[in-house]
Amino acid sequence: MTERDGRMRSFASIALIFVIQAICAVFFVSDIVLTVLGVRSSPVSWQTRELLEVGAALGLLLGLVLGGVALLRNFREARRVKGQLRAASGAFMELLEEKFGQWGLTPAERDVALFAIKGLSTADIAGLRNTSEGTVKAQTNAIYRKAQVSNRSQLLSLFIEDLMADGLPGVEASEPAGDQSGAR
Repeated sequence: MTERDGRMRSFASIALIFVIQAICAVFFVSDIVLTVLGVRSSPVSWQTRELLEVGAALGLLLGLVLGGVALLRNFREARRVKGQLRAASGAFMELLEEKFGQWGLTPAERDVALFAIKGLSTADIAGLRNTSEGTVKAQTNAIYRKAQVSNRSQLLSLFIEDLMADGLPGVEASEPAGDQSGAR
């Protein structure tokens, strides 16, 4: 079964739960309203009435159980996705450290590179590191030279390309839709 089939089955189950609970709720509410207003079109035998009430109560209980199962599945899926996100974050940090080591970045250059990859401006990086903007610019130029790129977007693209090419450890890769040839 594909992931899409699973989502469709889950949606169909939740829709069925909703319909069952709606029918049962309409039965009980209409019964109360008709009793309060004293409106009865035709008398219903007590056996039939009891069977309808038992059926509606069972429907509500079934809805409660199936709703609990759906909620449990959603919690498990959220936990799985959170784990994958944690793995992806860890893999990205490992990749950063690996590249920084390959390029021979100093500790100060590593800090500046990390802040630059996070999208901070030169002024923001200088403020965080208690240095001048000129120092940050010089360190940024050294990073670009060592990484053999000419700007921040090219620096970031090195990491994105590596993550896309290698996949993330501990994270299941999904086939991209469309071209399956593997060409980039």
